[in-house]
Amino acid sequence: MSTNDPIAVMVVDDHPIMRSGLRDLLESSGRFVVVGQAGDGEEALSIAEELKPQVVIMDVIMPRMDGIEACRELMSLLPDTQVMMLTAATQQDAVVDAVAAGATGYLEKYAPPEALLAAVVDVAEGRLHVPDEAVKKVFAMLRGQRQLDSRSQPDRLTAIERQTLSLFARGTSYTEIARQRGISVVTVRNTLYRIQDKLGIETKQELVIWAVRSGLLDDVVVGIDEQ
Repeated sequence: MSTNDPIAVMVVDDHPIMRSGLRDLLESSGRFVVVGQAGDGEEALSIAEELKPQVVIMDVIMPRMDGIEACRELMSLLPDTQVMMLTAATQQDAVVDAVAAGATGYLEKYAPPEALLAAVVDVAEGRLHVPDEAVKKVFAMLRGQRQLDSRSQPDRLTAIERQTLSLFARGTSYTEIARQRGISVVTVRNTLYRIQDKLGIETKQELVIWAVRSGLLDDVVVGIDEQ
């Protein structure tokens, strides 16, 4: 897909007016095309499996299946799809639960339109878009669990693989990783797939967790702690 192609987005919210408003906002920007809509998590999984959108904008609180559970299921079903949680809930635990479920982004419904559009672009390009305090809490939680077994030893990876994974786990896009390393985007993608195979990891979100537990992002955690 060309970088000039619109980003395929699916909107999931139990309020039809909210879905329509998001669709109009996204498509009027010229950067996105809304390929599908759903009113709850169960419907979202069924439609997403057929449409395979690049980004799913998902409400947290919905009937039948909430956004957190739907996000977790979606990550197993379509690991290359990015999820951004959009909700009125501001509780810290909701943010952490969303990230733990595999969401790449989290934004309040009250955010201005330009912030939402920028967030969707970030998420589509694989960059983590969540509040700093939530990142700090997630990293602290993972560091507290750092009883590393044989799967979590960073020396299982080559220096190039560690560098690539470190950049990816920081939210760096494939294009930027390729530019920094002087290689192609395809090589970056293949390197990450090779790392997944080597570690026995199925999803990109698990790769980020592995990187944190293995200390590859310790300088990021320190930087956040010092803010």
